[in-house]
Amino acid sequence: MNRRTVLMRRLWRNARWAALMIGIALFIGMIGYVYFGDGSISWPAAFADAAMILAGEGPLDQMKTGPGHIFEGIYALICGFLFFAVAGFALAPALHHLLRSFHLEDEERAQRAKK
Repeated sequence: MNRRTVLMRRLWRNARWAALMIGIALFIGMIGYVYFGDGSISWPAAFADAAMILAGEGPLDQMKTGPGHIFEGIYALICGFLFFAVAGFALAPALHHLLRSFHLEDEERAQRAKK
């Protein structure tokens, strides 16, 4: 298999994992908004609030309870970290491919020495 095929395969695999992590974080946020919103937040509103925090924009509605404020703050902190972690995870194969290109000459020389 050539290097380009391997790169595309790894990028696709990591993109699927990144999408799964984002989906799980979004679902957890929706559950938290509905649970801590004391019934005043509907599922579509919870989706919008969780998606906005996950995207780094901030919530659309304010929580009215103390535990809701704590949930919102913790969720925002976790989503801030998750943004950078998922971006790094999704782009890791491309960075690895780039760094390998600097060492290609050494690998070719080692292969010729083995022959």
